Amino acid sequence: MLRNKEFRQFAILFSLMAAAAVILGFAINRPAGILAASSAAAFGAAFFAFTKTRYKSIARISDQIDLVLHNADHLYIGESDEGELSILQSEITKMTLRIREQNDALKKEKEHLADSLADVAHQLRTPLTSANLILSLLANNPDENERKAFVRETEELLLRMDWLITSLLKLSRLDAGIVMFQSEQIDVNNLICDALRPFLIPMELHDIDLQTDVPEGMLIQGDSGWLSEAIQNILKNCMESAGEKGKIEIVCEDNPLFAGIVIHDSGPGFEKEDIPCLFDRFYRGKNPNAAGYGIGLSLCKMIITRQNGSVAAGNHPQGGAVFSIRFPK
Repeated sequence: MLRNKEFRQFAILFSLMAAAAVILGFAINRPAGILAASSAAAFGAAFFAFTKTRYKSIARISDQIDLVLHNADHLYIGESDEGELSILQSEITKMTLRIREQNDALKKEKEHLADSLADVAHQLRTPLTSANLILSLLANNPDENERKAFVRETEELLLRMDWLITSLLKLSRLDAGIVMFQSEQIDVNNLICDALRPFLIPMELHDIDLQTDVPEGMLIQGDSGWLSEAIQNILKNCMESAGEKGKIEIVCEDNPLFAGIVIHDSGPGFEKEDIPCLFDRFYRGKNPNAAGYGIGLSLCKMIITRQNGSVAAGNHPQGGAVFSIRFPK
């Protein structure tokens, strides 16, 4: 306690005042001097004991803070009676708990980043290995038709890699929070047409039957470019699932509660255990031969939820997969 400058100053001042009071008391008469001396000693002892107790409490808090700074697993700051010290303990407890939560969140984010980098490396390595193998076959193959087939396959691999890298860049921009979504009235019919445009020719080549039912004048609020991107990722999934001579149905619903877009394909649907994880990043399902990279649906969900919407997926009662997008009114 004596290391505290303020406490030393108070002790000196109190000693001088007590000495003056005792001298003055004895100057009046002996009992007055004894009373003054007793009162000064009692007050000094009580103040010393009270201050020592507070210093012990502050020392305990300091020890706990030191443990936090050295990454201790447990933190406990005992309860105190009402007063300034109790308020200080409460605020320090809040601060340390918040630091602990932020530290845990940073650890999880670091682990997620490491896992994501490993997944990205794996996703890129697969088409690169295939492309290298095709190039080696191409160099040693004299047959012109086979060489053309190898070139087409290489082009498809390069396109898939380009889509993967572009999607990863979009995900990283969304994760970093640097994407500013526009908020505008969007005609859902125009939105569906924009999303379908890149798939019309592939659908025709694979003889996929497309049916749409969009109410006239149906509007939602959001960024048309990014929402079109989200719907395209769902349509890409549905096309791969429907396959040759399949069917894709898009039905929109407009009611006082929400505006909804339902996309249903005629494919085999999802495995029951895959449904809870469909929108997880890099999740490709239990099937080891599943196509895709597990990025499209994750990107889709992030785009829609960032614009106050929701998206869910499951199996349709009549068979096939069904995706439901909703925007509350």
